Amino acid sequence: MQAVSDEGRAMYNGGQAGLTFWSPNVNIFRDPRWGRGQETPGEDPAVSGRYAAAYVRGLQQPYGGGGRHGGHTRLKTAACCKHFTAYDLDSWSGTDRFHFNAIVTPQDLEDTFNVPFRSCVVDGRAASVMCSYNQVNGVPTCADESFLRGTIRGKWHLEGYIVSDCDSVDVFYRDQHYTRTHEDAVAATLRAGLDLDCGPFLAVYTEGAVSQRKVTDADIDAAVTNTVIVQMRLGMYDGDLATQPFGHLGPQHVCTPAHQELALEAARQSVVLLKNDGTALPLSRAAHHTVAVVGPHSQATVAMIGNYAGQPCRYTTPLQGIGRYVKTTLHQAGCTDVACQGGNQPIAAAVDAARRADATIVVVGLDQKVEAEGLDRTSLLLPGRQAELVSAVAKASKGPVILVLMSGGPVDIAFAQKDRKIAGILWAGYPGQAGGQAIADVIFGHHNPGMYTSTVSILMIQVGIEFQMTKFTKN
Repeated sequence: MQAVSDEGRAMYNGGQAGLTFWSPNVNIFRDPRWGRGQETPGEDPAVSGRYAAAYVRGLQQPYGGGGRHGGHTRLKTAACCKHFTAYDLDSWSGTDRFHFNAIVTPQDLEDTFNVPFRSCVVDGRAASVMCSYNQVNGVPTCADESFLRGTIRGKWHLEGYIVSDCDSVDVFYRDQHYTRTHEDAVAATLRAGLDLDCGPFLAVYTEGAVSQRKVTDADIDAAVTNTVIVQMRLGMYDGDLATQPFGHLGPQHVCTPAHQELALEAARQSVVLLKNDGTALPLSRAAHHTVAVVGPHSQATVAMIGNYAGQPCRYTTPLQGIGRYVKTTLHQAGCTDVACQGGNQPIAAAVDAARRADATIVVVGLDQKVEAEGLDRTSLLLPGRQAELVSAVAKASKGPVILVLMSGGPVDIAFAQKDRKIAGILWAGYPGQAGGQAIADVIFGHHNPGMYTSTVSILMIQVGIEFQMTKFTKN
């Protein structure tokens, strides 16, 4: 995270960015079809909590003494843990996040959903927390005083501000009809403990709430103070940037060779081995001179960086990465895109390439058109005819077949697990700009793969987990 904070400060010094990162997303990845699961550390509260604290400390890089309990007062950047709380649905079966009411017991809040947020604030000392769009037990999180004042600021002692998800206040007024008037919505959220509104709602209606005596000057003073304190800790009032501790950071500190190597190493460590029959993996460069590289993600670029990503320094596609290890690559996409729908898919060309190769690597999966913010999945199956492509290529290949999955959420690959022609399976997530090189490094034995952060039983596909999103939904 030091690399991220260095580049963040460099961009700020150049007038290209601010210093608040609305990250990390530490919501519990409870349902594998959730479109934003890709942003989270996974389903395990304990793992998510440790991740949250480490992420925040690494991003904020606190320094300077004099803080509470002997801590630091100054920040290099400001982290924001989101989205508090019990948020794991965007749009599914007629319910969206703007109308979602999560029915959650106090024990589930304490033992599951709030665990990573507590770690963010208590252990990581995060500068801010973002409340979510949804309601919890009938109350919008951004208007829940027991959550904002009682838990985040009262029990956990947040030293910073609480911010709404963008237009959340307008959402609970206009979409959830939680208050009768705009001014009542202002009063509800400020008195609950919100400090900063992402959106124009408070800017437009707070003056009216004050004149109607629904909000006091003290309410506004508290919100402003909590926000400005973070700005002060970031050094925004300290004068000339060049004279400040991080004033030396500039364009030369963005996309450095060290940072690009870090991106590659992170991608390597993200690759997970799901199947390896016999001695299929790693592939031998001496035995496999010609390798077929097929699948809709075989030349992936933008898909590899997932969502909420910046401009990468450069891309290394799977085809490029594999090409650095072998004498000849035979490339055929096999699908016109990730959706892989319709009768015009070039599956036959991919099959022909597999017949002529010493080994075949099939790169399939999802992208932001399948799983994303505002887009939950209805199935865990590979999109369109991707599974057909995989099976056809495996049947035709004269050498070992390695299946590589790119996705944020889990995918049902029972068919591939059972297919004896598919010797190895790797999950790569959305591995970032260097993902293609990382995948190749694992396939050819330069790096050993790791562990997966989510579990899903193949037998639960579509039927068994049908209850998970709906059981928390009241509206």
